Amino acid sequence: MQVRMADLKHQYQKIQHELEPMVLDVLASGRYILGEHVHQFEAEVAQACGARFAIGLNSGTDALKISLQALGVKPGDEVITTPFTFVATAEVIAQLGAVPVFVDIDPCDYNLDPDLVERAITPRTKAILPVDLYGQSADMATLREIADRHGLFLVEDAAQAIGARHHEQPIGRFAHTATISFFPTKNIGAAGDAGMLITDDERIDQKARSLRVHGTNGRGYIYEDIGYTSRLDELQAVILRVKLRRLQEWNDRRRYHATLYRTLLQDTGIELPFTHPFNYHVYHQFTIRHPQRELLRQHLQMRGIESSVYYPVSLHLQKAYESLGYQPGSLPHAERAAAEVLSLPIHSELTEDQIAMVAEATREFALVGVGI
Repeated sequence: MQVRMADLKHQYQKIQHELEPMVLDVLASGRYILGEHVHQFEAEVAQACGARFAIGLNSGTDALKISLQALGVKPGDEVITTPFTFVATAEVIAQLGAVPVFVDIDPCDYNLDPDLVERAITPRTKAILPVDLYGQSADMATLREIADRHGLFLVEDAAQAIGARHHEQPIGRFAHTATISFFPTKNIGAAGDAGMLITDDERIDQKARSLRVHGTNGRGYIYEDIGYTSRLDELQAVILRVKLRRLQEWNDRRRYHATLYRTLLQDTGIELPFTHPFNYHVYHQFTIRHPQRELLRQHLQMRGIESSVYYPVSLHLQKAYESLGYQPGSLPHAERAAAEVLSLPIHSELTEDQIAMVAEATREFALVGVGI
């Protein structure tokens, strides 16, 4: 492949001089669990997001589960969410014994449609869990109004959206909790799994810190909750601290690449990403759509260009959730998106020549249909 979806090796080489001495210092310190770098990174993320508290966890998935558990979601509760997302969003609801209630997406931005959310609320509804898909915030302001009106919790799955803004506010400002993933290919990624929960609620902060260490709440071998082993470790924290300093620079690069794509792919008939004027999109993915998505993907592959489909089967039609009773056609916008979306390389290490190569091959397919 001449153009890949991610280039973590190149990214590492650019920060190697700064990163390696700090990693070696951690190794030499002998302090690997909940050390100073974890505490500093939590403070830095909280500041970046304008939040009172940030809790480092071992993955974005655990951040979602611990958020819901800290908010009191229990077996039999319903949590309204999107079917067009990574499985973790719904998985954690089911793992807590609650019921995922899938609501269709807005076909423009692929995020949860607030108009449909309100219609799905029942006496069993406990929370609403939107996703900031591809790096663009869901309509969090409207969703918070709905949540407040019905006495519900709002949990923001911002796994793909660190650095994004909604009505000039950073992720988490409209939600009771928000969660971030630092999977390696995210806008800033760890050398493995890592995640974060952010909140302004001191009770949630204390509960989450207890749950991440077996329910001890910092009291040694005294257990208040049924918890987990879900700590962010010191080595991941120091790596993420180095990368956090470059978040704005790397997000700016992604946004610049998106601008280039928009210019180079205009007038092709390909549907380009829609951005709401009240959102600051950080382009974790640059996702286009085309009715012949698979042929386009093959065309790009033959020209040495990697692409990805996020996500090929909507969750409501997955075998794991068949007991919920959804059928093909139940959520048509999500189903159509799953059949048509294609993400092009957008990472911060791309060159303008690579962007031009991707755009040229995409235009070629759209306008001429050659190579298949």
